[in-house]
Amino acid sequence: MSDEIKKGLLGIVVDETTVSQVMPDINSLTYRGYAVQDLCEKCIFEEVAYLVLNGELPNKKQLNKFIKEERSQRKLSKQILNDIQKMPKKAHPMDVVRTAVSLMALEDKETKDNSPKANMKKAIRIFAKTPTALAAFFRARKSKKIISPKKNLSFAENFFHMCFGKVPTKEMVKAFDVSLILYAEHSFNVSTFTARTITSSLSDIHGAIVGAIASLKGPLHGGANEEVMHMMNKIKKPENALKWINNALDKKEVVMGFGHRVYKKGDSRVPTMEKYFKKVSLIKGDKKFIKIYNIVKSVMIQRKDIHPNVDYPTGPTYHLMGFDTDFFTPIFVISRITGWAAHIMEQHAANKLIRPLSKYSGEKHRRVMLLNQR
Repeated sequence: MSDEIKKGLLGIVVDETTVSQVMPDINSLTYRGYAVQDLCEKCIFEEVAYLVLNGELPNKKQLNKFIKEERSQRKLSKQILNDIQKMPKKAHPMDVVRTAVSLMALEDKETKDNSPKANMKKAIRIFAKTPTALAAFFRARKSKKIISPKKNLSFAENFFHMCFGKVPTKEMVKAFDVSLILYAEHSFNVSTFTARTITSSLSDIHGAIVGAIASLKGPLHGGANEEVMHMMNKIKKPENALKWINNALDKKEVVMGFGHRVYKKGDSRVPTMEKYFKKVSLIKGDKKFIKIYNIVKSVMIQRKDIHPNVDYPTGPTYHLMGFDTDFFTPIFVISRITGWAAHIMEQHAANKLIRPLSKYSGEKHRRVMLLNQR
């Protein structure tokens, strides 16, 4: 056996999946074989959620049934809502949403049932309830009344309704819908591999998703969209952008929202999200962030040949929609639950405990000395 160490499992193929792939021949992320940019233009998020979970795009009957089931599961118990209202207002929303999913596990009668049927039902329940929990905290920490979900609104419309008490224009809803589609799944990334590793011990779907959320919180994974907004707020105005980015590169600082381990020719999700970022900017009458965006992007490509990833346009888009910066990654969560759940079920279907080896580099065998002899 080779002693070669692959830090970060770089280049290591650990399993097979039918959920998603970045197809090199078209340089595109695909869900179940469909290019994400095509899904964004031709489908609503609920159709894509069904696809990721079930393997095929739904017909009208299947979609209506799926939508009806999701909408019927949106409400949270009074207990969980009370718990959310008692959470510290300064808590990071990622910690809140992680805790909320744990609380859901305590109430779910099928938590211990890992059968395919039970896992699908639980996946839909978690998918439906998590936005409600997130929106509840969005309002609770501002000392505002929590708004109940509505069954007559789409997934995206309902989230706006629960956060702001109103649904924006169709163009704004479409932009949000597109972001959810683009964030829904991305093969064996850190959080997905975390979920599959937890699942491999035959733990439950709630626990696996809780672990995935914890993984997603990190700035090298899902937290990058928040860091992008912090960067743009530091730059403040377009006139400062060129000097700021050149100084950052001269100091060899990490510029968040750029580069990706999988994509070599640029993140295939960026052109679609960038298009909708520009649309939202026009709707809001705000050109500042677009100008900063373009300047930083241009310098990064010219000086480092590093292209943006999907977090770069998504951060300012969510900001213009009115979401607080620390809610960007939790929004990622409500979308990625579909991908995590699909991988969890796939892991259960052909499971083997994930237990890699390590190369020991510590001290050689040593004798234990008594306390008074040390």
